[in-house]
Amino acid sequence: MTFADYKTTHKLLKQYKYTWAPIDKGYNNRTIYINVGDHTIREKPVSQQMKEKFTGGKGFDLRLLWDATKPDTKWNDPENEIVISGGPCCGITQYSGTGKSLCCAISPETDIVIDSNVGGFFGPFLKFCGFDAIEIQGKSDQEVMIVFEEAREVIEIYEAGDLPSDSHILAEELHDMMADPQNEKDKYNVSVVSAGTAAEHSLIGMLNFSFYDIKRKKIRLKQAGRGGIGTVLRDKKIKAVVAHVKTIGGNRNNVVNLEAIQERGRRFNKEMRDLDDKQCEMRSKGTAHLTHIMNDYDLLPVKNFKFGSHPDAYKIRGDVWKSYFTQNVPDGCWVGCNMACAKGVDNYELRTGPYKGSKVIVDGPEYETTSSLGSVAGIFNPDYTIEANFYCDTYGICTISWGTLLAFVMECYENGILNDERTGGLKLNFGNADSAMELLHQVSRGEGFGLIAGQGVRKMKALFAKNGWGDPAFLQDIGMENKGLEYSQYVSKESLAQQGGYAMTNKGPQHDEAWLIFMDMVNNQIPTFEKKAEALHYFPMFRTWFGLAGLCKLPWNDVEPEDNAKTSEPAKVPEHVDNYVTIFNAVTGANIDKDEIIRMSERVYNFQRIFNIRRGYGLRKHDAQPYRACGPVTKEEYESRAERYDKQLLEQVGFDPAGKTTGEKMKALRAYRENRYEQLLDAVYERRGWNKNGVPKIEHLKKLGMDLPELIEVVAPLQ
Repeated sequence: MTFADYKTTHKLLKQYKYTWAPIDKGYNNRTIYINVGDHTIREKPVSQQMKEKFTGGKGFDLRLLWDATKPDTKWNDPENEIVISGGPCCGITQYSGTGKSLCCAISPETDIVIDSNVGGFFGPFLKFCGFDAIEIQGKSDQEVMIVFEEAREVIEIYEAGDLPSDSHILAEELHDMMADPQNEKDKYNVSVVSAGTAAEHSLIGMLNFSFYDIKRKKIRLKQAGRGGIGTVLRDKKIKAVVAHVKTIGGNRNNVVNLEAIQERGRRFNKEMRDLDDKQCEMRSKGTAHLTHIMNDYDLLPVKNFKFGSHPDAYKIRGDVWKSYFTQNVPDGCWVGCNMACAKGVDNYELRTGPYKGSKVIVDGPEYETTSSLGSVAGIFNPDYTIEANFYCDTYGICTISWGTLLAFVMECYENGILNDERTGGLKLNFGNADSAMELLHQVSRGEGFGLIAGQGVRKMKALFAKNGWGDPAFLQDIGMENKGLEYSQYVSKESLAQQGGYAMTNKGPQHDEAWLIFMDMVNNQIPTFEKKAEALHYFPMFRTWFGLAGLCKLPWNDVEPEDNAKTSEPAKVPEHVDNYVTIFNAVTGANIDKDEIIRMSERVYNFQRIFNIRRGYGLRKHDAQPYRACGPVTKEEYESRAERYDKQLLEQVGFDPAGKTTGEKMKALRAYRENRYEQLLDAVYERRGWNKNGVPKIEHLKKLGMDLPELIEVVAPLQ
């Protein structure tokens, strides 16, 4: 079906004509508001103050979402919004990793703001169509599709009740439909945002952003996975948001100094060619190259984070994934990215579910998925991981949340908290790939124990405790969530800094904010509380900046200049930091330095913290972590590393383990580790300019230029 055919058979609910204008120095200087309930569509200007204080990307998302919602807005209220913005550097094609956009909403899982970054083409295409951000508000009473067409300079809302729900089918159909039927390459100019059937029946739904892989001639998907934004999309009855642009390449952002960007791009591309095979092997393995490295350092989550390694981990090492991935294809999720880490498994024949027997392309797995759909559930079967990866994507489920909640369910099953009667007959013991796959299909179908599992770890803990299934304290200790968001896939027990990097995040424990394990645990570069606090200030702020500018984090440090180790601060990769300063200035005409990158992020980071406080969260008690993230919960865990823990008790705690029971040793170690975490909170809060309750101080907000009246109103009573 062509789009012309579609328009003759589907009702146009609203058409909004706008006047396209070229992007100016990375900004359109306007956003677009769409209400799918009453079909309002209107443009909003972007002020100079908004650019100065919020930069773009997540900053714009948060500002718009704050203005659209009230402190008590629920995730499924019509006024909740999905906001998507790319930032000023999003969409340039002369440097790797410049296609990222950020998605925000009030989360079904956490009841606070969730932000999730994503590749694919929609973020850049939204800019090319003329807008720095899109806000989607309201709730439709029927299934709808939103369409942006740059060539016609229109935004339209159509009935979409007969469009398929699952993302791989839907995206393929819409790319075919929207593209010029006489020009297959025009599929490259289309991008689709969608969710899937499981997003309709769970709180962990995610968004898929599509792109057309010219080499393969296939539609591919990248995910904004965390926090249930896909669930919000389906609650609003939106099947898809589609952008169709005229062209991609050249200087569509109308940057100030294209030559400077090109020069830095050529320099980085040379590093990828010369160094990637010796460093991270991103072009051949993607982030899955990390799997066996994490196992070697006791950092790979196994059996609900009880262990950090396993004898069967060789079955999922990086070379295994390489054997599945198609090689020597330009695997970038945006144009011009030479990191090529968006690996794919081609022509994979599915063994289960509604698409059994189909041959599909599976995007990934990335490192997080090799654990979340594998080791964390005690499963070391690449075929299970690949198939589950495909179904999570097309059903619209976050692989990280799904894997962590599945591991929680399995530990509950093995401890008798769950049984066959409570799971509807599913034998959910560790390692049971067949039952794990069936549970995933249940979520898509909206039936059985899948409806309970799809609520996430926090709500399952509450339900099990309410039903008298297990000790609430034990459930709290082993339930790997913070703020309602499931942990991503690294064992943090031996890295105090990483514990903070997870549990002190504004949105919940996600590795994109602070990955400090190697600095802290392996290389011992930040031994003191002061150094840990400095790292937990700098790295979250620096990483936040990528989501303001529209950039991917991976080109920053997943390949490094050959002489990087000789620099004064190798963990920061100073040459690449300078690349980003140059690129931002070259796009926008600004004159920032590396310190201003941190200040830009501090403004937005503190704004998000206060947003959480406004909603009744964002305080010290909300930065508490489950003990499994900090130390051994069970006797089995302690004794699996008894030599290590006994040595720590003697040398660090001053507690002689000789002659003591495992229970006595565990109690002493727990008291020590929990106290250390509280000391870390104190140190980090002080460094970030917050009081001991985690509230930004007014003088700090003034220093940042963020002493906005609406923020002072929230924090003043808590000073």
